[in-house]
Amino acid sequence: MQNSDSQSPNQAPEAEVSADQVAALKTRLAELEASNNELRETVLREKAELENQRRRLHRDLEQARRFANEKLLNDLLPVYDGLERGLSVESADIAAMREGLNLTLKELLRIASNNGLVQVDPVDQPLDPERHHAVSMVEAPGKAPGTVVTVLQKGYVLNERLLRPALVAVAKDD
Repeated sequence: MQNSDSQSPNQAPEAEVSADQVAALKTRLAELEASNNELRETVLREKAELENQRRRLHRDLEQARRFANEKLLNDLLPVYDGLERGLSVESADIAAMREGLNLTLKELLRIASNNGLVQVDPVDQPLDPERHHAVSMVEAPGKAPGTVVTVLQKGYVLNERLLRPALVAVAKDD
């Protein structure tokens, strides 16, 4: 049997494309290019906006770091003023000076407490290695071994995180 087609199997049939189809394809191509350009511009604007937002966030974070202590330091100014006034008095007796220092210390502790600082004063408590640092062991009749007998330096906790352990003397075994 012979092939009656004049085309060989490797040849594609010639496509007949009308002028209307070419015009429609060119119009569609122009529409897609315009849409592509719009999308490209949108992406570039969004990218620029994200970069600007990142810069603003970085600037705001830097400002927050620089002025994080502003409230605390503002609260400490009256303490500073009180100490300056106390030091400027020439003819104060010891009792008045001591009373002024005591009031200043109370104000300082109040401010520290309002900012999340708590003193660790573990006298008569069992040694807690997480919050206390034993620097010596002493004879302490009537105290259980491992009990804090003396606080050499108070410790501090800031918002439930140890800032400085208390330095303590602990009762030793009899």
